[in-house]
Amino acid sequence: MKKAMLCLCAVLAMALTTTTARAADVTGSWTAELTTPDGNSFQLAFTFKQDGTKLTGTVQGPEGEPIDISNGKVDGNKISFDVSFNDTTITHEGTINEAGNEIQMTTKSDSGDFPGGKMTLKRAKPGTAPAGQESPQQ
Repeated sequence: MKKAMLCLCAVLAMALTTTTARAADVTGSWTAELTTPDGNSFQLAFTFKQDGTKLTGTVQGPEGEPIDISNGKVDGNKISFDVSFNDTTITHEGTINEAGNEIQMTTKSDSGDFPGGKMTLKRAKPGTAPAGQESPQQ
């Protein structure tokens, strides 16, 4: 009985360790290139702050002010959040790679004016300027 209980405890400890090790922290700056249906593309800059499973932050395109994200959540290697502007809400769902430096993102909209799509977010290197801003000269 003691041996069975010890094995059960060891299995539980390994399972919890694996889950903890896989949990990603996406806090920081991320960039993505979004290609529109007409073939044009532009850069997006995401800034995330993660507190446990709660995710807050902003997204900024090449023009305008950053837009707050809402309903942000990180669950293991899954990430989701919404961005709302001009009476349109865009839902973002993605998977964080094992290295924690890329997110494969799928978007969909509640409006026919904005088609859904896919994009890859990449963790920004230190010193990278957000979209629409100049990088500092070194």
